[in-house]
Amino acid sequence: MATIQKYKLPGPKSAEYLKMSDTYEPACTCQQAALVWDSAEGVIVRDVDGNEYIDLTSGVLVTNVGHSHPKHVAAIQEQAARLLNCYDFPTPQRVELARRLVEITPENLDHAFLLTTGSEATEAAMRVSKRYTGRHEILSFYGGFHGRTYGAMSMAGKMGTKRRFGPIVPGSIYAPYPYCFRCPFGKKPEECGLFCIEFLDTVIEVSSTDDLAALIVEPYQGGAGFIFPPDGYLTRLEQWAREKDIIFILDEIQSSFGRTGKFFALEWEGLRPNLLCLGKGIGSGVPTAALMAESRIMASLGRGEMSSTTGGNPLSCAAGLAVLDIMEEENLVENSRVVGEYMLGRFTEMADRFEILGDARGRGLVMGLEFVKDNESLEPAPELTRAVVDSLCEHGVLCGCLGWHGNVIRVAPPLVITQDQAARVCDTVEQVLATL
Repeated sequence: MATIQKYKLPGPKSAEYLKMSDTYEPACTCQQAALVWDSAEGVIVRDVDGNEYIDLTSGVLVTNVGHSHPKHVAAIQEQAARLLNCYDFPTPQRVELARRLVEITPENLDHAFLLTTGSEATEAAMRVSKRYTGRHEILSFYGGFHGRTYGAMSMAGKMGTKRRFGPIVPGSIYAPYPYCFRCPFGKKPEECGLFCIEFLDTVIEVSSTDDLAALIVEPYQGGAGFIFPPDGYLTRLEQWAREKDIIFILDEIQSSFGRTGKFFALEWEGLRPNLLCLGKGIGSGVPTAALMAESRIMASLGRGEMSSTTGGNPLSCAAGLAVLDIMEEENLVENSRVVGEYMLGRFTEMADRFEILGDARGRGLVMGLEFVKDNESLEPAPELTRAVVDSLCEHGVLCGCLGWHGNVIRVAPPLVITQDQAARVCDTVEQVLATL
């Protein structure tokens, strides 16, 4: 196990920019560690002081094909010199990206509505569900996160997302998500029989006015701490939605484009959502999003009833087309699966050895490391988690924390990470845990 150089953070230039940030930027922006990014290539990030890090954030699960991939950059540069934006008219790039997205998603999703952000995609999904069904209620889940615009915020299952912003959108209903490490019902996965699905009937009976239009769910919950449901849960949930005659919206803004070791997370259980929200990895750093939909649902909207000023702009679409090419040419989905299995195996071994690592979970190149004070009480340890994040950054591994209690470390590197780089990450995590 190699010893890795330790940086003193923040460096002098980072300290200068951090001070400027405190002066001129609002505190509502994120700051995971005391450093300032300057450049990046592949999985390597450099700060303004010249320190190098292996990136475990992917810019919040965005840069799936790696930072500044030459083919990605070239496509963006070429399109920037040709045409940046076009509203009210199609472009070859927009039409071509829509076609290719339809071809790689389930066959029932035969339309692609191109947008700019994940929040736009989830908002569009909720709006069109209400129009198509003529109903107004939408079910979401404890711990869920679907964006920061008002409708998306209203469907958030975390109080911190909507705290003190006033009334939420009427018809917002919430149900427990299967967080098996901290089951809200106090049950064990091997004996619960997916009780959380059965409980949905109680939630609707108590909370609904019999006007339920849709449910929206993530294949795994990102903001809540990379929480993965047990196998079969999403299949049962989709069946429940069909039985209730409501729209099944799958929010794959984080989980798509190879992140879980399949191109779309829905492939793990063969799901066929009525609406599929895409974002983040679709543009790999260029703001791009899409709502994949059944044409019968989109037909409830008249021409021009729902649009976006920069949605489907040719620059974003050129970036998206380049991402699709790169992922196929470099076999990044398979790399995500293989390297992810190696890393999760190493982290699971660490969870068995180190009492403070309560749980290691994930699929492909998205993993959550949940830290606790001890392995009996499982009490969350957010202060310890912050110390681990800081120490990893000092040792050249860039990460951040999240979750219900701020005690989960996000492990989600760009999909171009190599086995050697993954081994270095795991060795560094092991060294840091050994010191704590």
